[in-house]
Amino acid sequence: MIFPGSSILRDTVTMILAGGQGERLSPLTTFRSKPAVPFGGKYRIIDFALSNCLNSGLRRIYILVQYKSDSLNQHIFEAWSIFNPELGEFIYTVPPQRKLNGDWYLGTANAIYQNLNLFSDKKCNRVLMLSGDHIYKMDYLKMLSYHSDMKADLTIACMEVPVDEAAQFGVVGVDTSYHLESFIEKPVVPPEDPNKPGYSMVNMGVYIFNEPVLRQVFHEMQSKKLKSIDFGQDIIPYMIRSDYNVMSYTFVDENKKQKPYWKDIGTIDSYYAASMDLISVNPEFNLYDYDWPIRTYQNQYPPAKTLSHEGERIGRSLNSMICDGTIVSGGLVERSIIGANVRVNSYAYITDSIIMNSCNIGRRAKIRRAIIDKNVKISEAAEIGFDPVKDKKRFTVTESGIVVIPKNYVF
Repeated sequence: MIFPGSSILRDTVTMILAGGQGERLSPLTTFRSKPAVPFGGKYRIIDFALSNCLNSGLRRIYILVQYKSDSLNQHIFEAWSIFNPELGEFIYTVPPQRKLNGDWYLGTANAIYQNLNLFSDKKCNRVLMLSGDHIYKMDYLKMLSYHSDMKADLTIACMEVPVDEAAQFGVVGVDTSYHLESFIEKPVVPPEDPNKPGYSMVNMGVYIFNEPVLRQVFHEMQSKKLKSIDFGQDIIPYMIRSDYNVMSYTFVDENKKQKPYWKDIGTIDSYYAASMDLISVNPEFNLYDYDWPIRTYQNQYPPAKTLSHEGERIGRSLNSMICDGTIVSGGLVERSIIGANVRVNSYAYITDSIIMNSCNIGRRAKIRRAIIDKNVKISEAAEIGFDPVKDKKRFTVTESGIVVIPKNYVF
């Protein structure tokens, strides 16, 4: 059987840019890159882009890593070694190797330029480029089909946002046929969508290039001694000026909600807000859609459980997400996300918090509005999130009062 779009999928290679430092997410990025940061209890941020690829039928994937990539490399090996090279499928992490000169990856476009040789090894007419640190659901085959139908040289996925919110993004100016006329990073006055006044088209960091055109553009810009480090600042504006057929594709959200969901989680506060949304009664982002599964590494832990002791120490979890292997033993967890293999001991109280894998919450400990990274042992009767002055002496505390305890912290 020949499936619709199968030929498009066969000649497309996916490049995921996953070298981001995520400095504003520190200390969660002290030991890992931004795409490797845990999210939603059991996932990593990169799992969402990779699950989009899997659900779209894309199975030829390179992941370009750079900054503190040990955790990410291990996760890709453990969770995503599911593709069969005998069938032409693969997923490889590609570190910077300074193939062309002495530089590491200098920007998004430079990372691709340094790895153009990867395309010559594979039959590849199209290159799909993604960011590894965004959370959303998207069927890339729909965008690939649009790119082919429009005979585009480059297609950029865009989301419609109100004009007064667009200034924080890269904004594209389009005509009524959605040909790009401009591309401006964080404009003071964002251009409006002529087909939808009051809204602007913002860049999602999802690009489809015709592979020969991509090579040609790099060659032209270098021959003219033009800077070609970044897609948003260099490549895309050059292609618009040079009359390439650059199209905008309006984001079709597979999240099945009234409002499209796409998050670039850049700060601790935005990370916390996006995480807390997951445990709301009607979350903006739906993890429970079995038609669009999100894949990750499944720890071989037993089911989570709660324990009560002698009728007075009652283990309870309310309005929370609890991952495998976790035991709530005589403590109370409410409005929180608890990772795998966590122990919540007697009389402990956790509220409005994120506890990552393999933490131990001591007896009578009290935790409020905190993010606790992996492998932290909270001492008995400790209080976190109740005394800002005391917390700031030891931990990172955000403007909104979120306390962050780094991975492997020892009290």
